Amino acid sequence: MTSDPDQPSEPPLSREAVLAEFRDAGALLEGHFILTSGRRSGHYMQCARVMVDPARGERLCKALAARIRKAHPDPALDAVVAPAMGGILVGYELARQLALPSLFTERVDGRFTLRRGFELPKGAKVLITEDVVTTGLSLRECADCVRTMGAEPVMAACLVDRSNGTAEIGMPLVALLTVDFPTYPPEKVPPQLAAIPAVKPGSRGLA
Repeated sequence: MTSDPDQPSEPPLSREAVLAEFRDAGALLEGHFILTSGRRSGHYMQCARVMVDPARGERLCKALAARIRKAHPDPALDAVVAPAMGGILVGYELARQLALPSLFTERVDGRFTLRRGFELPKGAKVLITEDVVTTGLSLRECADCVRTMGAEPVMAACLVDRSNGTAEIGMPLVALLTVDFPTYPPEKVPPQLAAIPAVKPGSRGLA
């Protein structure tokens, strides 16, 4: 996971440039949203829309890979593992940028597991990857799955950290974009937000 010295380095994407990518893709939404965590918000970052355009997904994940190399220059990673569904495309493209195998976990009886013949060697160093982090729950559950395989989740990465750095991940988290959109429990939604019909754009049902 080292940089090629013969390849000219590209300038990092600025915060404004990353936000522009989301706006151009129609991925920065406003309304009343039920997040995968069950909390409510007036904003939603729909990363699936930015990944519709392979060139845009490549630009964003290449910039994220550069941040990972800068923050952890020698993590000796062996694989990228992402939780389905939101993390799959980001995990795949990030793994391609880092020249690592790409795997994903799926829910079976409410718990993440590796299926489809996916395996991790004992002691493998794993990067856990997600598209958007709010509470960090999916990352933590994915990391638990990796541990049950005898591998070690050593760091996490995401396109958007909407917890503003407060999510409890249990490992270092590298984000391409950090935002601070307020979220609320369902019983404490402010009146102006409650007046808007709530929609759930995410992929995980509320348990």
